[in-house]
Amino acid sequence: MAEGSARRCLRLEPAAAREVLGAADTLLFDCDGVLWRGDAAVAGAPAVLSRLQARAKRLCYVTNNSSRTRDAYAEKLRRLGFPPAEPRQVFGSAYCAARYLSRALPPDAAAYVLGSAALSAELRAVGVPHLGPGPAALPGPGPADWSRAPLDPAVRAVLVGFDEHFCYAKLCQALRYLQRGGPDCLLVGTNRDHRLPLEGGATIPGTGCLVKAVEMAAEREAFIIGKPSRYIFDCVASEFKIEPARTIMVGDRLDTDILMGNNCGLTTLLTLTGVTTLEEVKGHQESDCPSRKSLVPDYYVDSIADLLPALED
Repeated sequence: MAEGSARRCLRLEPAAAREVLGAADTLLFDCDGVLWRGDAAVAGAPAVLSRLQARAKRLCYVTNNSSRTRDAYAEKLRRLGFPPAEPRQVFGSAYCAARYLSRALPPDAAAYVLGSAALSAELRAVGVPHLGPGPAALPGPGPADWSRAPLDPAVRAVLVGFDEHFCYAKLCQALRYLQRGGPDCLLVGTNRDHRLPLEGGATIPGTGCLVKAVEMAAEREAFIIGKPSRYIFDCVASEFKIEPARTIMVGDRLDTDILMGNNCGLTTLLTLTGVTTLEEVKGHQESDCPSRKSLVPDYYVDSIADLLPALED
């Protein structure tokens, strides 16, 4: 859809879906809430992707989750019955953050990482030295001890991802690295997702909460890798020849998937199997605020399985 056009969020019925899908070369999929929920595929989703692949559509997977590697995502797709995917088709915020630092850091510079084993693995795969993943303890009984903990002289970046071991000790070290390096020490966050939905309706704090803590301590804003940042789309475009006007972003979150797609000139398709309701979309449509209108998708379906009739032979 042309930039600046009013989006009406139309239900994508089979006849229109044939036209929309027929005009697309590439489809970018968010994963959790779109293709699967937890460890179960959304009913009909593997069949939809198999039929799209049979029609020579390029399929890519774009996720803010930094707790899995590209290889792990490719394996999960296989295990849940989706068509085989190469790791190069997967663009997680862990891989894209590693890619960013591999280009932004000077040779032999290291990163201090608040993140998971998967984030560490992606950094290692592209040759970025790093330290920090895993549990950490304060180096003494009082603040004077905490402010004198050793700092690695090679660290020139602080990278914040999802970290189940996030703690005050790590926050102290992150701040000290950023203070020591000043503007030359990069501050990078994998994403700003503030909550992570779980099966059964529960939620837990997301990576954005950890990024915000470091930003507040450092009084600096992080460069964000994941959706809705354009950077993660640029990673896809650098790997494959992507024409935005012939690309569809399929997602379940307005403030990440849909906003990124709209900002990058893609056709946007919302599925209602994740966190967003039509009531939320309607609220943004009726708002006079341009930033809220930018969260409105072009189309929606109840489930990705609704596309199956449009893909019948």
